[in-house]
Amino acid sequence: MSIGKQTAINFALAALCAAGTFSLSGIASATAFDGGIPAGWTCTGNCGTLGANGVVTTSPEGGNYGWVASNTGITGLGLPGIGGTDGTRLRSGVFSATAGDKLQFYFNYVTSDGAGYADYAWARLLDNSLNQVAVLFTARTTPGGNSVPGFGLPPIDGTVTPATVTIIPGAPTWSPLGGYSGRCYSTGCGYTGWVQSDYTIAGAGQYILELGVVDWADQIYDSGMAFDGITVGGKPITPTIPEPATLALLGLGLAGMGWARRKSPR
Repeated sequence: MSIGKQTAINFALAALCAAGTFSLSGIASATAFDGGIPAGWTCTGNCGTLGANGVVTTSPEGGNYGWVASNTGITGLGLPGIGGTDGTRLRSGVFSATAGDKLQFYFNYVTSDGAGYADYAWARLLDNSLNQVAVLFTARTTPGGNSVPGFGLPPIDGTVTPATVTIIPGAPTWSPLGGYSGRCYSTGCGYTGWVQSDYTIAGAGQYILELGVVDWADQIYDSGMAFDGITVGGKPITPTIPEPATLALLGLGLAGMGWARRKSPR
């Protein structure tokens, strides 16, 4: 390999390293859901991203939020030992955390069901083998009392603010509910508004965040959940985007590789 070609490769590798660091590289964190469901996340069912829509306002973080909905969902996705009918599950890519890191985000549960049809939503922290580490929160349709945490569901390991949440009643208008947007089956329909979830991770490791929602006992009058502002240790768990200066540096490195290839002896 010629010296010129090796120098160009080294330059390109340096640019790639710069694009992957958080220190002096000038990396800007992307708002999690502004560009859609992040790369590396896995949706089973019906997921998407939105800005302010119907009863769900812009999240406290601003920009778009992510959502899951039971409308046109998949069967068999409820919490282990709890069940449900059709629903949706969204899992993040694997991320690293250290002991004492705080996992934080906002959620907003929306339901068009009620009176005996106890749809529910949840968030769980899993390890990288998909074993449950913690139930972060639950939310459930109920004709009276608290919707968060949800009745008849596993106790939560995180904290929510406010500590208990009752539904804001009415027929909720929200496009992820599909044909049930603006409709309500008896008492219990509505939305929670934005609620904050906090959990302190006990041990260093590799983790996955799971968010889900399912219908209960039927497949009509759907429910869903919006979420945003997901951070671990104060940093987003989604990919980062290099600033223009870093992209330019990377481009120069790749161009150098091409120039060295053309100039190298055959």
